Amino acid sequence: MGVTERSIRLAIVDDDALVRAGLRMILGGDAAITIVGESADGREALDMIATAAPHVVLMDIRMPRLDGLQTTKALTARADPARVIVLTTFDTDDLVLDALRHGAVGFLLKDTSPTELVDGVHRVARGESILSPSVTAQLIAAVSSGSDDRRTHAVALLGRLTDRERAVAVAVGRGLSNAEIAASLYMGVATVKTHIGRLFAKLEATNRVQIARIVHDAGLTDE
Repeated sequence: MGVTERSIRLAIVDDDALVRAGLRMILGGDAAITIVGESADGREALDMIATAAPHVVLMDIRMPRLDGLQTTKALTARADPARVIVLTTFDTDDLVLDALRHGAVGFLLKDTSPTELVDGVHRVARGESILSPSVTAQLIAAVSSGSDDRRTHAVALLGRLTDRERAVAVAVGRGLSNAEIAASLYMGVATVKTHIGRLFAKLEATNRVQIARIVHDAGLTDE
């Protein structure tokens, strides 16, 4: 999907009309973002997205008829799918984790600041994933539960990495963007992207949340 910083096509899927209005007001004010469609439930969203062809979709997780999880699964199974950002109020919501496993590229709390919301859409349009540090720790903790087997597996996976790759993995686990990782580790953004590509392969991960979970399971979040 061809997308530039000047032409981000965005769709909003949420059953709350006030939430949709707020998102429209915040995101519609950014010159690079064009809101190409809205839906109040997942079933309606599937048709809307097929017609509107957004680059990025903001997806509520709890909706009537077809929830955000099932909608995300259906969307990411399509050829050249839109990139899905899950919206959540976060109440130990396992559905968020499931959405990420099934292809969503990140999540945002509904009380995310306007600046962070706009930045998140731009980051996802550039091909990054969104990892909100405050929520990531809770999501990871919800599924980690101190399992010795999980820790052993995580340590074994991280043992495949070079020192530099390990440092990048820990930075991903802290929720840093590619640009922030580049600045903190004194490397170029292109080099960071190369390392992250290797992390996906070596850690058997498909998104940054999975990398963060492995880092957390190995006990390296504060490294």
